[in-house]
Amino acid sequence: MTEDVWSWVVAAYGAPGVAEQCLELQDAHDQNVPLLLWAAWAATHGPVSDVMASQAAGMARAWSEEVIVPLRRVRRRLKQPLSDGDTGSRLALREQAKAMELQAEKVLLEQLAALSGAGDRRSDDLMPAVMLDALLNVASAWSDDYPAEKLARLTQTLSDWQKLRYKD
Repeated sequence: MTEDVWSWVVAAYGAPGVAEQCLELQDAHDQNVPLLLWAAWAATHGPVSDVMASQAAGMARAWSEEVIVPLRRVRRRLKQPLSDGDTGSRLALREQAKAMELQAEKVLLEQLAALSGAGDRRSDDLMPAVMLDALLNVASAWSDDYPAEKLARLTQTLSDWQKLRYKD
């Protein structure tokens, strides 16, 4: 059975340790969280080749630069007051910006999923190695700053979560 990418990513991001590790990769190493999580999801269906990783990084770069990062900037800016007495309307607008940012990430993930053409979910002992390879491929296609040890830790966290989640 194939689980759609958005459902998998939302569940994975909510798993213990995943959000923190992803945000560290984003903030300290300029990695793209939706791209990394797509690669992990795609790896649960099969390998992510260098060519696919490069195509995915290009797609993610366009969406990130033109849509996601500008929305994130607005959302983060609206966290602090712009003028006296703007709290209610500012925070409501911030929630709308957050919803738009998440929707943009969902659209990107759906496009990436179409690129990968994932089939049935793998459940073999090689899956963690395939996932690490996928994460390394997309992280290196995205940026020269891809800390292999942190990607290996994220792989382990996601693999452990997968085992618990799909335990028979």
